[in-house]
Amino acid sequence: MLWIKALHIVFIASWFAGLFYLPRIFVNLAMEVEANTTERLLLMARKLYRFMTILAVPALALGVWLWMGYGIGRGPGNGWMHAKLAIVLLLIGYHHACGSLLKKFEQNRNTRGHKWYRWFNEVPVILMLVAVILVVVKPF
Repeated sequence: MLWIKALHIVFIASWFAGLFYLPRIFVNLAMEVEANTTERLLLMARKLYRFMTILAVPALALGVWLWMGYGIGRGPGNGWMHAKLAIVLLLIGYHHACGSLLKKFEQNRNTRGHKWYRWFNEVPVILMLVAVILVVVKPF
């Protein structure tokens, strides 16, 4: 079980690196006016989104394995796991929102400014903070 948990943590950390960095690319894309730089940023964003999607799959699969296979967070007194699963669903939604925003940039249909993307970039930080507190502190 410890190997599964360790790999889960590594893949989660790697997935979060993408969730933190892709919106920063969006900030730069929202401010950019030069076509060559925009194309380079779009290429970086596409590659990062593809890579972070690949990282999310084992992160989620290993989490399900820990939950269903080893029973972590199951049974009475494990309300924290329900809250954590809600956070995971929000993160999956955020991941897909990033993909949708990337498509808008690719189609030159972005309507949001760099300040909006700076705030959007804070969402995974807050979700990670809550998830870590839930897993470590287990408040309910």
